[in-house]
Amino acid sequence: MQRRTVLFTLGKDTPEAAVAAAAEAARDEQAYLACLLLDKLPGRPYFILGTSAFASAAMPEDWIDRLNAARTAAQSRAAAMAEMLSRCGCAGDAQYAVCTGADMRLHAARRAKTCDIVQMAEGLRHDGEVFREALHGALFQSPAPVILNGSPFADYERVFLAWNSSLAASRAAHAALPYLRKAREVIIGCFDPDITEQRDGEDPGTDAAAWLSHHGCTVTVSQYPDSGAEIGRFILARAKEAGAGLAVMGAYGHSRLREAVFGGTTRTMIEQTELPVLLAH
Repeated sequence: MQRRTVLFTLGKDTPEAAVAAAAEAARDEQAYLACLLLDKLPGRPYFILGTSAFASAAMPEDWIDRLNAARTAAQSRAAAMAEMLSRCGCAGDAQYAVCTGADMRLHAARRAKTCDIVQMAEGLRHDGEVFREALHGALFQSPAPVILNGSPFADYERVFLAWNSSLAASRAAHAALPYLRKAREVIIGCFDPDITEQRDGEDPGTDAAAWLSHHGCTVTVSQYPDSGAEIGRFILARAKEAGAGLAVMGAYGHSRLREAVFGGTTRTMIEQTELPVLLAH
């Protein structure tokens, strides 16, 4: 039997109903659901200044107790999730980690490396640090695509593919092939294309359209010149205008003080909650 492995990333406040819905969808699709529960450390140790030129670390008296309580709660919930998966007949497992942001990225990336797609649980974005670090790790430190605002088990009648000649856009299109093949129509949008031979070519998007047509997709290509609008918002507006149920695009970031951050267009598509989006880097 062949089955997809879906990484379902959640936080301590993710409702049980959301986990149950993911488990039922995975069971119906005969997929393997790998649940990863992440929680940040309780209030961290701080530094105090003394009479010397150096600061010293101060530990709240109950910090170890709060850390142990957080880990016990996470362990208990992971065990309950594993039991729930078993009860509903869904193949899967549940892991947990209570850690710093850097370790959240590590845990998310390591688990995502052996999964086909990553789903961020509904509402996880309300826990800003967990959402940001888990998304960063899965997206930039693993080959798996990430889906936001939607389910990896859903079918989408129309899919909007934001296309250019970049490697990230190509990887996103390859990652989204299962959804593109099932869609009734794929709309390829080329925004402010560079029509030079070295970049997007004389007729941007037609090469991607030909490739997808070989997969049996019905494809429409639209080219949008520079409108002066922020590209992320422009992509969102055109996708909604086309009646797309899913947007697909490459994710971009840049390094600042050795810390990768999301680029402007990527950040816009991550922060919006109006449309499901599949991202790959």
